[in-house]
Amino acid sequence: MTYRRGDHYSKRAQQEGYAARSVYKLQEIQKKWRVLAKGQRVVDLGCAPGSWSRYAHEQIGHQGVLVGIDIQEVAGFPGVFLQTSIEEIGIEEMQMHLGGDADLIISDMAPSTTGNRFTDHVRQIALIEAGRDLALAVLKPGGHFVAKVFEGQDAHAFVQSLRSNFETVKRLKPKATRGRSVEFFVVAMGKK
Repeated sequence: MTYRRGDHYSKRAQQEGYAARSVYKLQEIQKKWRVLAKGQRVVDLGCAPGSWSRYAHEQIGHQGVLVGIDIQEVAGFPGVFLQTSIEEIGIEEMQMHLGGDADLIISDMAPSTTGNRFTDHVRQIALIEAGRDLALAVLKPGGHFVAKVFEGQDAHAFVQSLRSNFETVKRLKPKATRGRSVEFFVVAMGKK
């Protein structure tokens, strides 16, 4: 685990045993919209290093089902872990591991960044569009989709694309997001 020196959220994550500071972004979303509940079926896209998965597992309890997908291995994953690309996962395989349709799909995934803001944005949008497509195929009616998006020319269109499929769509830049970060989170609730 790598922690930035002097960063409050990184130090707190380390003290609380989370692999990354990103957990506090999901906690803020949970406090605001209560997207996680006991017994849910949850998919965590891009689940490495595991902080979101651990927090989700704590919220859904042992009655829930958690499936994580990432190209990087996540040791000690608290559910079913699939080491694969989101672009290669089949809908039937996902539903088999979940035991039915998902209640919630969460995604903090991002591509390996290049430092070129435009390239990173385009690559991240392509990933999250694949996440959206999986969510639309696997989420039950009334289910929710929470995802990181990189700000840029295609971000607004991506958020708008969710409005026709979900009752409520909100944007949030959580307090734990670094000031220079171009990321925000979209919270799409109530799949139609």
